[in-house]
Amino acid sequence: MTSAALLACATLVMGSLLYVFWPDRNVEAQNAKTRLEYLRERQEALYDNLRDLNFEYNSGKYPEEDYAAQRATLENEAAEVLAEIDLLEAGILGNHSAAAQHS
Repeated sequence: MTSAALLACATLVMGSLLYVFWPDRNVEAQNAKTRLEYLRERQEALYDNLRDLNFEYNSGKYPEEDYAAQRATLENEAAEVLAEIDLLEAGILGNHSAAAQHS
């Protein structure tokens, strides 16, 4: 009886591992993100990080100089992301308006 239970457990573990780690065979069906979608997700992550940093600083977990350096780094990266988003949106809007004028 114990060998049957052990075999059942091993089969369950192997099945679970295969289910979790087996690659999707239809790669084309996976959602490909555009650069703009990626940048918007990155923007949200940076805002979340800034919010968390402010909370931790206000609760006394960060010294002033570490807080200032980390905040400056996050703000600079957020500014770069926003600038690229603006460029992409201007290009997209410019392409749509140019196409509308030629029609």
